[in-house]
Amino acid sequence: MTRLTVAQVLVIAAGSVTLAVTGALVAPGLFRTHLAEAGHVEPTVRRHVEEAFVSSVLLSLAVATLAALLAAGILSWLLVRRIAAPVRQLAAAADAVAVGRYDVSVPTMAFGRELEQLSRAFGHMAHRLADTDAARTRMLADLTHELRTPLATLTAYIDGVEDGVIAADEAAWSTMRSQVDRLRRLATDMRQVTDAQEGLDLNLRSLDPVRLAHDAVAAAAPRYTAKHVDLRYQGPARTTPVTGDPDRLSQVLANLLDNALRHTPSGGHVQLQLAQAGSRLTLAVTDDGEGLPADQVEAVFERFHRADTARAGHDGGSGLGLTIARAIVHGHGGTLTAASHGPGLGATFTISLPLR
Repeated sequence: MTRLTVAQVLVIAAGSVTLAVTGALVAPGLFRTHLAEAGHVEPTVRRHVEEAFVSSVLLSLAVATLAALLAAGILSWLLVRRIAAPVRQLAAAADAVAVGRYDVSVPTMAFGRELEQLSRAFGHMAHRLADTDAARTRMLADLTHELRTPLATLTAYIDGVEDGVIAADEAAWSTMRSQVDRLRRLATDMRQVTDAQEGLDLNLRSLDPVRLAHDAVAAAAPRYTAKHVDLRYQGPARTTPVTGDPDRLSQVLANLLDNALRHTPSGGHVQLQLAQAGSRLTLAVTDDGEGLPADQVEAVFERFHRADTARAGHDGGSGLGLTIARAIVHGHGGTLTAASHGPGLGATFTISLPLR
């Protein structure tokens, strides 16, 4: 604050000195010229008049300069105090955020649009950092929980085989192998969701949505047949092409169809519906299975989320499929939303993509 005040006073002082020097150099010459034009003046009188004029001008400039410096100093001090207080608070908030305390009070800097914008931007950044840190903490806790079950199962089986309590037969090896596969799938899904949310490297090309839907249904058909769940496609035979990565979009549809199969009992029905409305293309996967409570409709897209935690560990999912799917769809400039009329009434997951 002191440096800023001194800097402003120096600027004003330089201006005042420049004004005084200019006045001292220019004013006497102009005065003599006008005095000469006024007619004959006694030399003695003329000398006294010139001295009186010069002294009065210099005195006036000196008084004006001192008054200007004093007024400028006071105004600068008041101005700097008004600016410096919220800046110091903002600096303190930045120090708090730097050490991980995101619940700081960010001052509202109402002195000027730029400072107000800076205050809002910093507050928004602090909230985003708080959300990111909370998500990271929650993700680590969820990841620890996801790893605990297969590791505990593997440890129990290994100890049992070593102690002779569990026979080292095909069933034991199959159980341990399934837990290793679960860990491998979890690691793969974690890598995919990280890549998807940090920015996908998409291989964009023009593709036929109808063929994409038919291929997804054909790929999932054997799993649906094995569980005795009816899977059908509904939509036009031709639509406007879309621009997208066929492998990534196929991955999204596979995730949605697997999710629908996981939560639809034997004898249920799942439908993949394709529709074109204006400049958007929609792909909707609808099932008549377990459905979702109202407070779970958006939460299902969070990492490791499961609407029914009792199913965790034996439903085959890592809790990351929908997170990956939404990130891929967002990477295509589209949206992925969920809807349900409630538990037991099925659910619909809708992809909306811009047409080419």
